[in-house]
Amino acid sequence: MIYLRLFWEFFKAGLFAVGGGLATLPFLTAMSDSTGWFTKAQLADMVAVSESTPGPIGVNMATYVGFTIRGVLGSVVATIGLITPSVVIILFIARILEKFRSNKYVDRAFYGIRPSSTALITSALIGLMMLCFFNLDLFRATGAFTDLFSLKNTLLFIGLFIFTNYVKPTKKLHPIVFIAASAVIGVAFSFAGV
Repeated sequence: MIYLRLFWEFFKAGLFAVGGGLATLPFLTAMSDSTGWFTKAQLADMVAVSESTPGPIGVNMATYVGFTIRGVLGSVVATIGLITPSVVIILFIARILEKFRSNKYVDRAFYGIRPSSTALITSALIGLMMLCFFNLDLFRATGAFTDLFSLKNTLLFIGLFIFTNYVKPTKKLHPIVFIAASAVIGVAFSFAGV
């Protein structure tokens, strides 16, 4: 039964996450709340790993969650659940798109999808910023204002921003250098999603 649930949860995420992998984050956040399969801190870690590994972020995250829940078979089921809606829709659209692409209503429909994609990605950005820069759970528990902000994460962000935008020798380095450096710093200093 857990395999069916894995498939269904990721099928829903794949069906409604228009705009790419980052658009799946609001659905994964809701999945975290409804299933308890992973915490928001683990979600932030999944995003970090998925963004720094080859492949689409949504597929990487589905594979990771499926693997943590039920091993290799769980990762296959979750990944298939996520990509099935896209494959079906693309096959359907490819068959009829040539015929209807010049139709003004179809063109307007595609144009109308753009704001929803933008909203999903913006929601993902805000959610990630909240996870990375604020410790809301710790703040609620202690009430101390100093516990509200994640100083380590904020300093890492500021450092990366300065090195990628303002320091001439590092400004032109390939992004993989910064991804690798962030991974090493994260492991060395025990960075977490919260």
